[in-house]
Amino acid sequence: MIHTLLRSTIFATSLVLAGGALMSPAFAEVVYNRGSAAEPETVDPHKTSTVYEAHVLRDLFEGLVMQDAKAGLIPGAAESWTISDDGKTYTFKLRADAVWSDGSPVTADDFVYSFRRLEDPATGAEYASMLYPIVNAEEVNTSKAKPEEMGVKAVDPHTLEITLKAPTPYFLEMLTHQAAYPVNKASIDKDGADWIKPGKLVSNGAFTLTEWVPNDHLKMVKNPKFHDAANVKIDVINFIPTEDRSSAMKRYEAGELDSYDDLPTEQLADLKAKFGDQIRVAPYLGTYYYAIKTDKAPWDNVELRNAISEAIDRDFLAEKVWNNSMFPGYSMVPPGIEGYKSAMAKFADKSQIDREDEAKAVLEKLGYTPEKPLKMEIRYNTSENHKNTAVAIQEQLKPLGIEVTLLNTDTKTHYAHLEQKGDFDVARAGWIADYQDPETFLGISRKASGNNYSNYDSPKFEELMDKAAAAGGNPEERFKLLGEAERVLIDDVGQIPLLYYSFHNIVSPKLTGFDDNVMDVHPTRFISKAE
Repeated sequence: MIHTLLRSTIFATSLVLAGGALMSPAFAEVVYNRGSAAEPETVDPHKTSTVYEAHVLRDLFEGLVMQDAKAGLIPGAAESWTISDDGKTYTFKLRADAVWSDGSPVTADDFVYSFRRLEDPATGAEYASMLYPIVNAEEVNTSKAKPEEMGVKAVDPHTLEITLKAPTPYFLEMLTHQAAYPVNKASIDKDGADWIKPGKLVSNGAFTLTEWVPNDHLKMVKNPKFHDAANVKIDVINFIPTEDRSSAMKRYEAGELDSYDDLPTEQLADLKAKFGDQIRVAPYLGTYYYAIKTDKAPWDNVELRNAISEAIDRDFLAEKVWNNSMFPGYSMVPPGIEGYKSAMAKFADKSQIDREDEAKAVLEKLGYTPEKPLKMEIRYNTSENHKNTAVAIQEQLKPLGIEVTLLNTDTKTHYAHLEQKGDFDVARAGWIADYQDPETFLGISRKASGNNYSNYDSPKFEELMDKAAAAGGNPEERFKLLGEAERVLIDDVGQIPLLYYSFHNIVSPKLTGFDDNVMDVHPTRFISKAE
């Protein structure tokens, strides 16, 4: 079914009907078949949390500020902005030619509505805490203030004023995230929960949604009303979810995919030999970690959590499981953020033998031995890479008296379970920077964060994070406080960092504008394809 549909799409878009006549090949639509390692859960910007959804939403919507092909900041729906001398008030001037896909203007009121909707507890937004730097955003989200008390104001239809509690150095970059995208109130009022369906979705980005066949493809077409439509070279995007990485490689080789955002790392050497520089592997800001239920016995014992973390051989994972396409990780904040020094696990510099001896001693003290093992389940989302990682850890922990079972679900189901605070012992997760600042990696462990899958709750950590937020005007002090907060988190083993990411992309030589960058961001509006 998938292959037939794709071929039909490709041929149909090469022979496009225009006014009842076939277009000549010179004017055939340019179709980009963009492979994705997972299916999006939704295209509602305020209810998403994964990078798979971010890639889709980046093409459908436009925030006040966006990212270019190299992940640099560029104007989005706002053509310019000013920042007050105290760093707390941002005034955005919206571009006069910004319109929704239905032709109605994008106004400051749209952003006021959208930011309030993100913080509305009824929305259940995973990323509600992202906007907490805004005055009263947290209070609105926790039902302690009214939406109109939030520090977001429409001065006039084309002027938006945002007031922060304290200077926030990463605020502009944060606004590139999908949680800060505007949504169309009239469409939501009219269609209710159906507003996100193909043909109904009103968006303001370079593309509009026309089809969505679950587990098959999501189709978007160029939005002629987009303010920069004249420079958009792709006419049709087919986002094609393929969780099986090996199958994706076969589809790429057959020409069914023009790019794919992951690789089966056990095949990396062969793939490099076959595809050469079409394989793109380089470091980017991300941490591969295991969430562990800190509020559930026996995982609520910090000694036990530390023993499990200490026993895991990260060098083996990086070198053997991931074929040196990932790096051993001992902190939640990966290296690469200028001016910040990550807080590493205290056992990071010890030999693996010493770590295992220490872990074994703790486990024996707690009553766990190979004869009387501790039973632990690891959940992971579908991927040969994630499976191989879990199997390796299963084997590493077994001699120490931990009997690991594995539970695999597809990515959508996996993250839905974590986001809904479902029961588990240990679960695979990954965090990719939403902005180039330590806060994006530490904020997910705050009590209020919808992404705090471990249910980690530390008053000391919260206090230090609050102090860091208040010190926004003093970068050096702020980084110092964030480092202290990370130290608390790492010592508490609120999460178990395992690896630092590299991006793993395969990109057709037909594509230009798919530029490597530390954020692994590739907006389709800047990509072109040669036939």
